[in-house]
Amino acid sequence: MLVATPALGDGIFDRSVVLIIEHDDTEGAFGVVLNRPSTTDVEGALPEWARLAASPPVVFVGGPVSPEAAICLARVSQTGAEGWVPVVGAIGALDLSQDTDTLASVVDEVRLFAGYAGWTRGQLEDEIEAGAWFVVDALEGDVLNPDPDSLWQRVLRRQPGRLAMFAAYPEDPTTN
Repeated sequence: MLVATPALGDGIFDRSVVLIIEHDDTEGAFGVVLNRPSTTDVEGALPEWARLAASPPVVFVGGPVSPEAAICLARVSQTGAEGWVPVVGAIGALDLSQDTDTLASVVDEVRLFAGYAGWTRGQLEDEIEAGAWFVVDALEGDVLNPDPDSLWQRVLRRQPGRLAMFAAYPEDPTTN
């Protein structure tokens, strides 16, 4: 998982927490921003998935790439559900073309993302080396967290050593 450092600054990735879904040396990396809820209700965007939507039941802004694309992460009660690929623990990517009535018995909850964050081969590694991202382990509870506004601070606070101190970094250091 990536956690934006204060050096990253303003913009879509300011204080963002990104779950990396896939990363390889050939294609690069892609993931979704876990802490950018939109004002669009799941009911209005994809009503068939509304009954399974995690709280808050809104579509999240997954990142700046392909904002018209929908990505679904789901917590399942049985691994191996059709159209589900594990990412962290019982959370995985779920194919939205699946029938919700069929999946309702194995899918506990879902989170929908509009767009994603993507990096070409080597780009993410360069950003990490430049100090833009902290790389930390994801916990299952991070992905469908009901309080996305405090996720950045909570993820940093649980890190060992000096990294935890960044959780107290002020939004505007000039007012400190």
